Amino acid sequence: MEGRNDDVANSGPRKVHSDDHLAVEIPETAHQISRDSWFQVGFVLTTGINSAYVLGYSGTVMVPLGWIGGVIGLVLATVLSLYANSLVAKLHELGGKRHIRYRDLAGFIYGRKAYKLTWAFQYVNLFMINTGFIILAGQALKAVYVLFRDDHDMKLPYFIAIAGFACGLFAIAIPHLSALRIWLGFSTFFSIVYIVIAFALSLKDGIEAPARDYGIPGTNIGKIFTTIGAAANTVFAFNTGMLPEIQATVRQPVVKNMMKGLYFQFTIGVLPLYAVAFMGYWAYGSNTSTYLLNSVNGPVWVKTLANVTAFLQTVIALHIFASPMYEYMDTKYGIKGSALAVKNLSFRIMVRGGYLTINTLVAAMLPFLGDFMSLTGAISTFPLTFILANHMYLVAKKNKLTSLQKLWHWFNVCFFSCMSAAAAVAAVRLIVVDSSNFSVFADL
Repeated sequence: MEGRNDDVANSGPRKVHSDDHLAVEIPETAHQISRDSWFQVGFVLTTGINSAYVLGYSGTVMVPLGWIGGVIGLVLATVLSLYANSLVAKLHELGGKRHIRYRDLAGFIYGRKAYKLTWAFQYVNLFMINTGFIILAGQALKAVYVLFRDDHDMKLPYFIAIAGFACGLFAIAIPHLSALRIWLGFSTFFSIVYIVIAFALSLKDGIEAPARDYGIPGTNIGKIFTTIGAAANTVFAFNTGMLPEIQATVRQPVVKNMMKGLYFQFTIGVLPLYAVAFMGYWAYGSNTSTYLLNSVNGPVWVKTLANVTAFLQTVIALHIFASPMYEYMDTKYGIKGSALAVKNLSFRIMVRGGYLTINTLVAAMLPFLGDFMSLTGAISTFPLTFILANHMYLVAKKNKLTSLQKLWHWFNVCFFSCMSAAAAVAAVRLIVVDSSNFSVFADL
């Protein structure tokens, strides 16, 4: 990747050339922007959707929705997510000013209050995603432990604490999103390993197993809530809630290159997710675990390899979703220059270590992964990716849209607002039910 010092926006606002031949102002930031190719950005996006979360979609999406609802839901979520993300990507240089943060774009369109509200939604979204990553990493470590010792001396909260510590070390070592570079290659390799193993072992088990039950479990009332929660999980699978922050790292022309990255993500990038989700459900039916590697049968060393790579990939993927928080703190307190400088290193240890400590504590207290996915999709993914994206585009382009186009965007705003409210109620109910069935710091 090209890496020139003048690509680092740490010397005040500059002017660059945009697609529309406008003078685009780049706001000040302590992190690097405009350095990465669309291909690297595409891998960042693909790393997000093919993280170890894919090992949960058979149980958290397919089981509550069944074959018809699950397949249609995932495909529809793919199409709608690509559309919504493309709206945000096309607004990146709105008004001749480059918006490198989601809240910057919202603030430019709506004003200061929207800036603060968007930042709050985004912070909650990323905090909960990171919490889920730490739960996943802890589950992977526990799965390895159980393969060799099933004495229950080490419980899930202990492994979550170890996972949180590992994520903290990685966060301290990698100063910003663009610095991932070679780690994206490792992340892709790790993803391929656990996805191929999960797919192959599920296929073997499915061929050897008797007829499975694909009925949707639960009471009639319970099915309604789990279906709504699963719908939130489908959109959670494809959305980052931080598209402008990722787009900030791409080289000019930023809109054209970002669209290439999105097309890569939503074509080639989604295939592994589909493969694992559908194969896992086919093999185990309504008994599929929310962490697929707990359902598969096979050689111990193979399952160990799958769980270890899932753990390692989770550590890398978490860094992507935590990067907006890191960028905010680094910029606010002027953390620039060498990543190894004593001041900068100390700051990362204290701030990033403290942030991930809170994540880890919440993960250990409430290790209900599927519930976290549902709640995150409800209270932040729906508003950020669908409601806000459509309304921002409507406001920004209102003079260029036909009446039919305006009606379409308003329909999306209203529909996803209702979905968000319903999914939030369903997710809170699931958490309350699980919390009553399990104690705090449960060993699931």
